Amino acid sequence: MLRRMEIEKVLVPVSGNCVDGEVLRLACEFAQKSEASVCAVYVIEVERSLPLDASLEQKTSEAEEIVSRAQELALEYGYHIDTGLLQAREAGPAIIHEAVEGRADLIVMGVGYRRRLGVFDMGATTSHVLREAPCHVVLYRAAAAPEDIE
Repeated sequence: MLRRMEIEKVLVPVSGNCVDGEVLRLACEFAQKSEASVCAVYVIEVERSLPLDASLEQKTSEAEEIVSRAQELALEYGYHIDTGLLQAREAGPAIIHEAVEGRADLIVMGVGYRRRLGVFDMGATTSHVLREAPCHVVLYRAAAAPEDIE
């Protein structure tokens, strides 16, 4: 028997890729059913050769545009969301840290369809989140483009 998830906070990692819109739509739908809050975060990955708190103006500007677009999309879905920018060495551990610190009940994230060496690959960030998340995770995978289908 399936039990209903009690959701108070939904965390949505956004990256500016083609699946952000669908991921935000799904997150807002989950949140509306239980009147939960939604927070979209973008992780600015900092190269190891730089200090973690380095000022990365171009990356920060791009990240601000992406989270701003996420807010606009959520409003189109009739939902107000919070947004945040994180700076970290790797996105996966930063997302998990944010989920723990923010007490997220659900992470909704997307992955584009891509093949590496002929095999579907979801990437290191998604693998890390699926492996380490302390809460429920919903993963949205984009459809394969015709040229990706064997």
